[in-house]
Amino acid sequence: MSNLQLRVISAVVLAVVTLGLTWLGGLPFRLLCAAMAAVIFYEWTRMSRPVAPAGVNATKGLGFLPEALIVVFVGALIAGLPASLLLPLVAALVAVTAIAASMRKAGPWEASGLAYAAVSGLSLAFLRDGDRSGLLAILFLFAVVWATDIFAYFVGRSVGGPRLAPSISPGKTRSGALGGVVGGVVAGLLLAAVAGTGNLVVLGVVALVLSIVAQAGDLFESWVKRRHGHKDSGTLIPGHGGIMDRVDGLVAAAFALYVIGWISATADHPAQGLFPV
Repeated sequence: MSNLQLRVISAVVLAVVTLGLTWLGGLPFRLLCAAMAAVIFYEWTRMSRPVAPAGVNATKGLGFLPEALIVVFVGALIAGLPASLLLPLVAALVAVTAIAASMRKAGPWEASGLAYAAVSGLSLAFLRDGDRSGLLAILFLFAVVWATDIFAYFVGRSVGGPRLAPSISPGKTRSGALGGVVGGVVAGLLLAAVAGTGNLVVLGVVALVLSIVAQAGDLFESWVKRRHGHKDSGTLIPGHGGIMDRVDGLVAAAFALYVIGWISATADHPAQGLFPV
């Protein structure tokens, strides 16, 4: 089986599973978010932790403390803690990791990885919630991010031109980035129109922001991989690499949409501010 066939099959399977759990919402979707956060943390630490040469003691680490703390977060997310409790808990877990890393001179990557994984999981979980507003918010997010990826790829290949960030991701072009933004906005507006929402102008601006943030999230993950000398974040998905390679833009855009929804509604039900029902 060719690499292209593997990519297509794995992408279809992932899309079907993700959309199915998105439709269900509630606990099934929280389980998906929790699993994603755990794998993101695993891949992040796998890339960032130094590997000692044979016969040499490893540099000072934090033992299993970061793993224990991500387990605490995962349990809290699955249990459905409200944002008023979960957000302070995440801040405390990250602070504990950062303090421990500072005392052990272990560097900032453990704490930043915990923050990245936790924010990724909680943003998606709170956006979806369990109502129709949450479903529309997640489908809107998927439409914008997926269309951004697709249009950026094909426009970049067709038009070419100056590189967007050659030192971070040499394959990305400015034309592709612009094409991705246009495609993301159009896809978001089409979904909003089909869903019957009335605030299309606002959602068009939100789609524009999400498309830009998604591409920035993609570049950020590329920078992290390049910083630690890795081509892929992992090998979990055949033909694609790791989970982080697939959701880098999505989780960045999800956090942006969560913050926008929080400002317009509440931290527990952010989707209701943008997609009132």
